[in-house]
Amino acid sequence: MMPYPSRLLAAALLAGSLPLAAAPLDSALEESQRLAEEAKASQARIEQLDDASRQMLDEYRSALQQAEALKGYNAQLRELTAAQRKELASYQQQLDGIERTQEAVTPQMRRMVEVLGEFIAADLPFLPEERADRLAQLQELLPRADVSLAEKYRRILEAYQIESDYGRTLEAWRGELPDEGGSRSVEFLRLGRVMLYYQTLDGHESGWWDPQSRSWKVLGGDARRPLAQAIAIARQQQAPAYLELPVKTPAQETAQ
Repeated sequence: MMPYPSRLLAAALLAGSLPLAAAPLDSALEESQRLAEEAKASQARIEQLDDASRQMLDEYRSALQQAEALKGYNAQLRELTAAQRKELASYQQQLDGIERTQEAVTPQMRRMVEVLGEFIAADLPFLPEERADRLAQLQELLPRADVSLAEKYRRILEAYQIESDYGRTLEAWRGELPDEGGSRSVEFLRLGRVMLYYQTLDGHESGWWDPQSRSWKVLGGDARRPLAQAIAIARQQQAPAYLELPVKTPAQETAQ
């Protein structure tokens, strides 16, 4: 009968030890879960740190690229600045040269206008008002500060060109011939710069300008018809034709 109580005692001891064994197990499970959660949190922090590290690395690389770009841009700016300084220096030299040119050219242009006036005064007295107005415009133009040096020079050359063209053209116009006590309307004819004629409107009187005496001289009656024809040709009222006009030569002037 003794074995039976022993089995009961062993069962009782076993039953009494079960709560004691369950407590450490639960603690171990809780600790394991806590460790797992901490490990998960640590992993999350590691991943966050890893993402932050990657972002910082990307930002660092981007900063390096920007630094290289800025370095190249600064180098270009230095080259551009150097080129601009060189160009400014060139402009300054040109401005200095222009000032020196103006100092040299301005008196020369003034002299050109003076010579033009002297030439017109000594030339045949044709188109006096037109030529005097052109000369007066040049004289008024020279001291003006709002007109460029190039424009002044162009206008002077233009006046010289017009005066030069007079020597190669045939021209007729109606104007006033100074006379004693007044003037009378006549037809003028300019043969280049060789001769200057006049003929009265009725065709009864013809004459020419004598540069030696600086006066008008009357021509003979045989000059009336060719002069009338030459005036018509100059006005394009008649086809060009061969005409014999009286011309005063230097030899004739010397013989007189």
